[in-house]
Amino acid sequence: MSLNSAAALFPEHSSSQVSQEEFREAMSLLGAPVVLVTTDGPGGRQGLTVSAISSVSDTPPTVLVCLNRSNRSHQSFLQNGIVGISVLSPNHSDLARVFASRSLDAQEKFSHGTWEIGETGSALLSDALVTLDCVIRTIHSAGTHDVLFCEVQSIYNNPEAEHGLTWFSRDFHHLPIKRQ
Repeated sequence: MSLNSAAALFPEHSSSQVSQEEFREAMSLLGAPVVLVTTDGPGGRQGLTVSAISSVSDTPPTVLVCLNRSNRSHQSFLQNGIVGISVLSPNHSDLARVFASRSLDAQEKFSHGTWEIGETGSALLSDALVTLDCVIRTIHSAGTHDVLFCEVQSIYNNPEAEHGLTWFSRDFHHLPIKRQ
């Protein structure tokens, strides 16, 4: 069921009266991973920092990534059909800010960090906590964003990483990794 068809199924539920500011404040108190999402191909090389990412299924391995349709990189992701996901560690806080910048172009962003090319052709941060190399399988629109359902083609876990990076209450926080 898509979000559009859900509204048709449940017409008794009226439109939200929650303000944009109220929603953003509430979401700032929801801890989230900090990741770079990248793409490369006929639509060009692009990348940005996101926290709207989640696992969907392990069969097949699938994650979702939410991208604002007004973001200048949005069309590149759709045209290329691939997504590189680099989960960040605390030493990547500055890099997260670089990729979140609206004033830097893609070439300037990718001049920071060390990059490897995944099997799909996407750029993956070589010292990331975890990288996921993905192909886009499904896209759903919701409000201002597109939700990309991405099937994971390969994964790299960095065995030397000791902490993950999260975004909570409008700031970065470090979480220790429990190794088995």
